Amino acid sequence: MTIRGTLRAGLVQIRVLDLEKAVIHYTERLGLDEVCRTSDGRVFLKAYDEFDHHSIVLRQANEAGMDLIGLKVENDAFLTELEQKTKEFGLKYESIPANSDQPGFGRRIAVSLPTGHRLDLYAEVAMSEDHPGLKNPDIWQKEPHGMGVLNFDHALLYGPNTKLAAQYLTEVVGMSKVEVVKGPDGESDLATWLTCNNKAHDIALLEHEQPGKLHHIGFKLESWTEIGHAADLISIHDIALDAGPMRHGVTRGQTIYFFDPSGNRNEVYAGGYAHFPDMPLRVWDFDHVGKGVFYYTRALNERFLNVVT
Repeated sequence: MTIRGTLRAGLVQIRVLDLEKAVIHYTERLGLDEVCRTSDGRVFLKAYDEFDHHSIVLRQANEAGMDLIGLKVENDAFLTELEQKTKEFGLKYESIPANSDQPGFGRRIAVSLPTGHRLDLYAEVAMSEDHPGLKNPDIWQKEPHGMGVLNFDHALLYGPNTKLAAQYLTEVVGMSKVEVVKGPDGESDLATWLTCNNKAHDIALLEHEQPGKLHHIGFKLESWTEIGHAADLISIHDIALDAGPMRHGVTRGQTIYFFDPSGNRNEVYAGGYAHFPDMPLRVWDFDHVGKGVFYYTRALNERFLNVVT
């Protein structure tokens, strides 16, 4: 598969209520590394298997949630093309200069999605100082710690107008629609999973009356064994558990969900199928959504559906 155009999810900035507690959670528990801090108090983090300068940004605020999610594209010419297509599509956007608020990042196009979320598109980002090895590389530069997450993988966003947002992400940004859950009417899409590459998803959308809400950010692990290790750490450190360890029917991923100290939901995720653009859309009926999300118990719970930041 030749992956061109829009490549992957690579950046997310989240709001936290207590910055230092959040730093402990994301570094010592999930296993991210702190890269730097800026004069406005934000903390920049990356996973050990990521090449980019950073992927996660923590910003202290009075309300938890997500400020923005970013997708990396292949080059600046394609970014310029996306800017023009976004203008033609009719969404509001803003040009963000290079190295302004995201150290190491080139210029970005900040798009206001119909769901109330901010999507940043960018082509250039500096390589991290402690990037994975390139010549005769060992499997890691320094031994993973905590849950040992490999990389920032995806996010599930809640908001209105997801049909229009999915249309923009497929027709303009070039993402592929991988799976959908139908609404009670059997026609509309309640939830949509989209990918830039051959992962099961980079962004998922769920129809919700309140705009700009975050259900979770997901991090990649290697296997079901590492999911179990994450579960052990959740218990040892009294981290607020949400659901799992378990498996999804949608994406077939193995997973566990939990909350950071501010109430932002995290997921660590392994497995799942590979997607290719010639594959047909996978569809779940509304009365099968319990099995789609909670494959083993086949029943949803209200907290998982309704607790968002």
